[in-house]
Amino acid sequence: MSDELAPMPEDWRRALAIAAHPDDLEWGTASAVARWTSAGKQVAYLLVTRGEAGISGMSPERAGPLREAEQRAAAAAVGVHTVQFLAHRDGVVEYGEPLRRDLAVAIRRYQPELLITINHRDEWVPGSWNTPDHRAVGRAVLDAATDAGNERIFPPAPDEPPPWSGVRWIAVSASPRPSHAVDISGQRDRAIASLVAHHSYLRSLSDEAPRRWATRLVDEMAGAQAHRFGGRPCRSFELITH
Repeated sequence: MSDELAPMPEDWRRALAIAAHPDDLEWGTASAVARWTSAGKQVAYLLVTRGEAGISGMSPERAGPLREAEQRAAAAAVGVHTVQFLAHRDGVVEYGEPLRRDLAVAIRRYQPELLITINHRDEWVPGSWNTPDHRAVGRAVLDAATDAGNERIFPPAPDEPPPWSGVRWIAVSASPRPSHAVDISGQRDRAIASLVAHHSYLRSLSDEAPRRWATRLVDEMAGAQAHRFGGRPCRSFELITH
């Protein structure tokens, strides 16, 4: 066992987690969120889509509200009570000015010191291609962290918050280049409950009972980088200093 991964910074109060779809944050990241909220830190969620294209055989009109409700329940399970959804289309999220602007406005509104997002790189691991929505959102988050502080790039409308340049770090979950980790000891039950909250989505992916599948996945994810973090269950991140 080694301490190859450094501990994540703890000297912050507010975080904003930004992901493409409902359920993205529950595949491991929620365990770290549970650890942070239990310590009194404020975490808000921003979902770029409602995940309306994510359940095979279910119409977007039905899937969108269902997945939104399941995401709110999943967030509450780990102590997150502020969940916002944008109106970008699931499956065809485009990196560009509209997305960057939406994210910059959200960063100005929530004023996070820590931004959390999902892997923006081309691959999850060598040979496993990442999806377009994850790549687009992750890269837009990296740029929006700077955009949020520049009133000339996206001048705020009269009803929008002023520029915010207080982002200190961006934590990229599921990155193939992790540098830091969070000890998630004691957060197993909350992490499982958070993933199980997406029961409709999980049932569309597997015939295995959602709780059984979620339990196995949470345990696998908690142990995946433990050998690089002193043997402790952890969630790893690629930490980018802003």
